[in-house]
Formats: sequence, C-alpha cells, structure tokens
Amino acid sequence: MSTTERSELDPSHDIFHARRHPLDYIFDPKSVAVIGASERAGSVGRTLLWNLIRNPFGGTVYPINPKRPNVLGIRAYPNIEAVPEQVDLAVIVTPAPTVPGVVSQCIEAGVKGAIIISAGFKELGPEGAELEQRILEQVHRSSMRLIGPNCLGVMNPRSGLNATFAGSMALPGNVALVSQSGALCTAILDFSLRDNVGFSAFVSIGSMLDVDWGDLIQYLGDDPHTNAIVLYMESIGIARDFLSAAREVALTKPIIVIKAGRTEAAAKAAASHTGSLAGSDEVFSAAVRRTGVVRVETIEDLFNIAEVAAKQPSPKGPRLTIVTNAGGPGVLATDRLISSGGELAELSDETRKALDELLPPHWSRGNPIDILGDADPLRYAKALKIAADDPNSDGLLVILTPQDMTDPTMTAETLKEHAHIPGKPVLASWMGGVDVAAGVDILNRAGVSTFDYPDAAARAFTYLWQRSYNLRAIYETPRVGHADTSVLLERRARAEEIIGAAREQGRTLLTEAESKRLLAAYDIPVVETLVATDVDEAVAHADHIGYPVVLKLHSETITHKTDVGGVVLNVHSADEVRENFEGIRESVTQLAGAEHFDGVTVQPMLQFSDAYELIIGSSLDAQFGPVLLFGTGGSLVEVYKDRSLGLPPLNGTLAIRMMEQTKVFRALEGVRGRSPIDIGEIQRVLVRFSDLIVDQPWIKESDINPLLVSSDRVVAVDGRFVLHDPSTSEEELSKPVIRPYPMKYAGTAKLRDGTEVKLRPIRPDDEPLLVQFHEGLSDDSVRMRFFQPLKLSRRVRHERLSRVCFNDYDRELALVAIVGDENPEVIGIGRLAKLHHARVAELSMMVSDGWQRQGLGSLLLERVIPFAKDEQLEGIVATILRDNIAMQKIAQRAGFTLKNDLESPVVEAYLSLREN
Repeated sequence: MSTTERSELDPSHDIFHARRHPLDYIFDPKSVAVIGASERAGSVGRTLLWNLIRNPFGGTVYPINPKRPNVLGIRAYPNIEAVPEQVDLAVIVTPAPTVPGVVSQCIEAGVKGAIIISAGFKELGPEGAELEQRILEQVHRSSMRLIGPNCLGVMNPRSGLNATFAGSMALPGNVALVSQSGALCTAILDFSLRDNVGFSAFVSIGSMLDVDWGDLIQYLGDDPHTNAIVLYMESIGIARDFLSAAREVALTKPIIVIKAGRTEAAAKAAASHTGSLAGSDEVFSAAVRRTGVVRVETIEDLFNIAEVAAKQPSPKGPRLTIVTNAGGPGVLATDRLISSGGELAELSDETRKALDELLPPHWSRGNPIDILGDADPLRYAKALKIAADDPNSDGLLVILTPQDMTDPTMTAETLKEHAHIPGKPVLASWMGGVDVAAGVDILNRAGVSTFDYPDAAARAFTYLWQRSYNLRAIYETPRVGHADTSVLLERRARAEEIIGAAREQGRTLLTEAESKRLLAAYDIPVVETLVATDVDEAVAHADHIGYPVVLKLHSETITHKTDVGGVVLNVHSADEVRENFEGIRESVTQLAGAEHFDGVTVQPMLQFSDAYELIIGSSLDAQFGPVLLFGTGGSLVEVYKDRSLGLPPLNGTLAIRMMEQTKVFRALEGVRGRSPIDIGEIQRVLVRFSDLIVDQPWIKESDINPLLVSSDRVVAVDGRFVLHDPSTSEEELSKPVIRPYPMKYAGTAKLRDGTEVKLRPIRPDDEPLLVQFHEGLSDDSVRMRFFQPLKLSRRVRHERLSRVCFNDYDRELALVAIVGDENPEVIGIGRLAKLHHARVAELSMMVSDGWQRQGLGSLLLERVIPFAKDEQLEGIVATILRDNIAMQKIAQRAGFTLKNDLESPVVEAYLSLREN
C-alpha cells in the first residue's frame, strides 16, 4: 500500500472524491463577500473593498451593506444569504457585538472561509472574550475555517488577492510571512516594497480564534510556491499543534521566528531550584530547538536568514572560512562568528600550501584569509575555490571592500561559478554603496545572499548552523536506546505505587527516602538512604553503613533541609550520630516547629576527588507543560545558573544535546588532566529521568541535586519531588507538549504457525533493524509497496528511514512486528499517517517475504485501527496495486470498501470510522 500524498477525501459523499484544502478558500477564493463594505472615506470597509477590486485575483467581489444598493459602483446585498452564488470567503468588518450573528449567517449560507478584521474582543476584557466564545461555538459546528479576529487580513501576492486594509499590495515572491501584529505587517510591507522583497503569502493571524500557527505552517509547508516561512509571534497558542507542524515542515523548508517578550519571566516555583531557574522565554527557545525552527532576535535577521536558508544549503558544521581583501572587516566578522556560536575553520596543510602558491608572500597565512587589497577578480575566484575544497570548512564568507585596485562587478561575475557548493553555504559582503551595487545585484541573481556588513553575514552563518544542529538532534539515530516495553511498564508501576501512597495520605511532598525509591524505580543510581525515627535506630544504621556518614532531616513537610539546619556531613562515630541527631531535632523545632521533625536519614559520606556536582530537574510551564533542566548543581546552583532546558520525552541524542548547551559539559569531557566522566551514563540517567516525568503526571516539580559524577561513578545524592495538590483532577494535570511514546499500542500476538510476535510503536533507535528488514525484501515485495523498483541504497538512506522511525505520534503511528529477544528482527511494519487537510489517515503496510501468509498483515491492520479511532478520524484510505490480491483481501476482511477502476493500475480502499 502506498503512502503518497492524496487529495482530501469526502466520506460524506464519494469516499474517493477529491476536494480543496479548507484554507484554499481563504488564500485562493473564487468569490469574496465584504460584510461591512462602506463608501465612507477612511473606513476599513471601504479600504478592504477597494483593495479587493483594484488587485484582480480572478474572482468575484460582493459588498454586503443593508443600507446601500451599491458600494463603489458595485451592486451591494443586504446580507450574505442574498448573494446569488456560493461565497468562498467572507471578510467581516462589522462592529464586534454583531460578529457572532454574522458568522452564524455565513455558516448557514455555506461560506467556507472567513476573516474577521474587527477588533473589540478578548483584548478588551471579559465581554469581548464572551463574544469570541460565541463565535467559536458557531465555527465548531461547521466546516468553515476562520482567521482572526482583530487582524489586518490576508494577501496572496501570486494571485493578486488583497483581503487586507493595508495601503499597498505585497510583491510576489517565495517567502511566506505570518504575523500576530497587524501594525508590524504594514511596516514590513513598506520595507519590502522599498527593498524589492516578495512574498508567497502575507498573513496577519490576529487572535487565532480558529486558524493558528500549526494550521498555517502545515498549509504553507505544502505550498509549492513557498520556500521559507517567517513568523512574528507574541503568543504560542496551542503549543502542541505549533511544535508538531513546525517539526515536520522545518525539515524541508526553513522556518524563522522572532518572538516578542524575551524578558518576561515565567512564574517562579518558589520551592524549587528548577522552577527558579526556568523562565518562559528560555522554555520557548528550548521548544523551538526541538523542531528545527530558527529563532532570531531582530526583524532584519528574520528576513536575512529566510533568504539565505532558501538560497543556500545548510552547513554540516560550525566552521566558517572567511576570504577578504581587508583585515578589519575579517576581524569584525570573526568576532561576531565566535560570539554567536560559530568557529573559524582551521586551514589544512594542503590549503595553506595552495594559497602560498597563489597569494603574495605577506598574506595572512590563516583564517580569515586576507588576499590583500590589490586582489583582482581572478585571485578572488582561485582563493575561494581553494578554501571551498578544504574539508575542514563548512561554509564560506567572501568580503570585498572597494579599493582603488578592486573591481567589485567583475569579481562578482567571476564568483558566480562558485555560488553553489554542495553542502557549504556561500555568503558575501560587498561593502559600500553605489560602487558595489552592480556586483551585489549579480551575486543576488546568482543565488548568493549578500550583506551590507560582514558581521551580519557571519551571524547569518551561525543561524544556518543552528538550524542544521537542531535538525540533526531531532533525526539522528540515538546510540542509547530505550528499554523494552515490559521494563518500561514495570518501572511505571513501581513509581505509581510510591506516588499513590503519598497521595493517599494527602501529601504533596515526597520524603527524601521516597524520592530516592522513586528514582531507583527508573534505574537511576541513588546513594543508600536509611530512615531513623529515633537516635538508637540512627546509630544502628550508621554502624551498618560504615563511617563517615551524613545525617539529614527526614520530614514530610520541609523541602529544603539546609534552611532549618537539617544536614550534617562527615559524622565519624556513634557519639557524633547521637549529638547531631539531637542537634537537628532542636534546630528544626526552633526554626519550623517540632511537628516537622520525623527523624533523620543516614547515608554514606561520598568522597570523590574528581567528582562534579550536577543538577537534573523538572518544573511546569504554563504553555509547554513539563520542562527538564540539566546543569551545574550543588548549593550554589542559582548563583552559577549554568543550565539548559529541554522538553520531554528525551532519547539519547536529545539528552546529549541538552548537556552540550552547558559550560560544565566541557569539564565532564576531561580538562586539565582530570579524567573524563562517563557521559553515556549521565545520558542514560537523563533519559530515564525524562521517562519518569512523562510517565508520572502527578509530579509537579522535582530535582536531583546533586547528581554526583566522577570518572567511575554516577549517583544521585539527594532527590526531591513535589506533587500536585490532592484536589487537582486528572484533567487538570499538565501533559508533555510533545506526545510521548504511546505504549498503549504495544502488545503481543501469535502468528498462524504459533510464533509469538511483539507489536509496538516504532522508535528512533529501530533504524538499524529497519535496514536489516529492507535487506531481506524481494523485488516483488518492494514493487508492491512502492509501486516501482526502488534500489536498496535509496530505501535504507538515513534521510528516508529517519522519517519513518522518528514518528510524531500526534500525526502518525508506525507499528513494527518483532520476533526474537536476543537478536530481534523486524518482520513487518504498518503505518497510519494523517492527511494534512482531512480527518483521514493513509495506511501503508509491508511484511517480510519469509513471514507472509502467516496473518501478520491482518494483525498489523487490526492494531493500527484503534489509533485512528482514538484520534477521532473519519476514515482510513489506502492505495493497493491491482495485482496485490493478498492485500486487497486483508483490507476487505477489515471492512474496507474497494473502488475498482479497471482502467487504473491501482485499487482504492476506504474504511469509514464514522459512528452510525
């Protein structure tokens, strides 16, 4: 069965009948009604109508005004029902209190799309929010999609549609702009006309009552005229939709975002180290790293990076080679490169030798490569070619300053041949004005992105590298795999027992001993911790552990033990145990109250000469749910603030990426003669901690501080977990914004010959198993699946398999069938992928040749259908080759309807999931 994209299916009529994407009615309408059209000078209704009629878009415009027979010479209609033809798009500019009724009339008239320009909604308070709720209730009972309210409108410069009240029409181009600020849209529009910048779409998204970031990113990602997407964002909206769509689209099209409000701090969790370190803006940055979206700081960067990313390949590394005819600009570029996270490429011996033969004796002999002020076009071209061939270089920046001997135009002409180097972006900074203008134009037309200043070019390169780095993290096959499903379920059950016991007692704080049992349930190594409720028990525990020991307050209510004198280190004898037990009791009684003292814990005093103190923690973000923290730990954790944030769930690769964001990571690799730490073990701890936070939604905040790590040991010395209040309902619990591994679809079954097979959702670390799977497929099986011969080398490319293994479980589910424990083997795969513009999923399946006719196809189909039902999809569609009789029978047995067109080489199959 095929996974090729298809048009949307309309199950309510002919299940194989294609129809338009719902947003097509907004971006490419055949008829537009302006509800609130006016002839009053300066009114929004007049400007909108005028913009629509003076920019022909190939459709009909209908003014709606109950008080006038015509507007601007065009026949007007009293309401939407009176329009003589079906209206695709309604643009609403009436006062806010009238809008719910207008929307209701549009729905009754069968309007497919609407843009609410009107303001006066939730931005004005509760009354406006109530109006929005009434509109949303109307939209939800229909298939109409709506942009706004409180927006500038929508332009499609390629068709000529200008459904905005802006003063000008954008130029056509290949960059889509989506902005939450209408005022910023008009400013960008003015700037774009001055600088001849074009757009494939120009969208003011407004309050996002219906259509949001995820909808538009997905739609523009499918648009063949859009090469890059730029976003101006003030609020995230539905975070899961945004991240899911952005992750899918960013792999093939660059998405650049600028978000206002960088300095706004998140609400602090006063009792949590993690909460006090994690601000909402940092969480947003961590979130976009999980998608491959590039976040920039200035509007200038927003368009610079979009242009570069659309023209040039992404670099494979952070190393830039700079070729310049002046030393100063090269130094400025270097400063910006290093400060923004890039590196200067180290010239290879071969490169130095080649440049020695080309350049005058007093060239810079390093990077930046200063080819001197008298460089002619040929010297530039040869130097660039040599630099490009250096394997140490990931990209090139060519700087030209106009000197007496310089020919900016001819140099640009000469460099055109080197405008596109596979895997290496080429950027240019022709510094100057009139003298370099012709050369700049030549380079731009050749596909080289040009910059007025070299430091801006260097910054652009680091943004390109950031995009590559983030995408690699998402789609790199993890070296550390997840545990087997049975192990994961066992861990979850042990943890739920510990948390459940505390909740039954009405507690929101786990004791240190309970916290360490919880960590141990997920195979996170912890220091031995024994609870003593009286002094004699404390002495017995210390004698058992061996001196020296650590005594810590044991309390069900106090979270930070050091604040009440609740920690004593280096206790060397039984007498010291007795003395310090009483000392802790007295201190807690004096500072907090006797009721907060429940005894002490006794732990061995760990002493590692080469140890580092780390912190791993979690807190909740209002928009993104659980957030993870990793960094330098210990008592000064808030002072150092060396940390990185990430979103669960993590795999091994993502865990390493979190660690790489911190300063302490370099120390962990080994510095100044100190032995390196076992990074792999820290990586495993971070992944297991992530699993714990995902599995246990009753955890509100937590930290392991310190996680003590040395060259031969990693151990959690202290742990702390705060639970949600017992009055919290399960519906109120925060969920991960990235859908975690769906273990509910895992299970076992038996084939016809009795072989037991595991069926479970695919994981990123399954990629090697899929390579083996494809190696065993016959040519006929390949043809049945892909409808054509497809070489093994293409089928097992990482770029292809990573898209299969790295499921976004919001959008797709691939189940693998596995036999064998010690040497597991994938013998089949079934996959459902939601279509972008319908509540329908497309099915594909493949079974290994040696395991066919054992009922595996039916098993896979039986197990993926519940996913479609859980997602409330309307149906499942599949395309089957005409001679694939076996798959047709499997589909029919499962209830699929087959459409058999004798003139077609394929059979269409559809399963309706609608309730009767």
